[in-house]
Amino acid sequence: MGYQEMDRKIAEKMVELAIGQLAYSYAPYSGFKVGAALLAENGKFYTGCNIENAAYTPTNCAERTAFFKAVSEGERAFCAICIVGGKDGVLTGYTAPCGVCRQVMMEFCNPNTFQVILAVSKEKYKIFTLKELLPLGFGPENLV
Repeated sequence: MGYQEMDRKIAEKMVELAIGQLAYSYAPYSGFKVGAALLAENGKFYTGCNIENAAYTPTNCAERTAFFKAVSEGERAFCAICIVGGKDGVLTGYTAPCGVCRQVMMEFCNPNTFQVILAVSKEKYKIFTLKELLPLGFGPENLV
């Protein structure tokens, strides 16, 4: 699929998929549920939700859940991710990816073209490039 302005129908589908993941979120400690939908370059979607842990450190964000599912199935090229979240699953504001998730995105995505959709609903969302969210990111190219 490559970089292009995000098609409205694709963005709305991604928002819908991400919202659907809120039902699977395991957030008994924070109550903050997060869902994500990741789009691979071949057009396949991978979804994820946040999975908390009493020890906190083993907690996994929705974005990383989606990436790890995709990578574990052989996927390595991605176009975009949509992220939604809110207390008790109620979407009241934009939920940006944490620093660890941004770093995982740097590992597998072109920061200049990978799009991050932050949504509150199918009608209300913002799209950023990874570079906008992580301007001086450290990635595989830094080790060449």
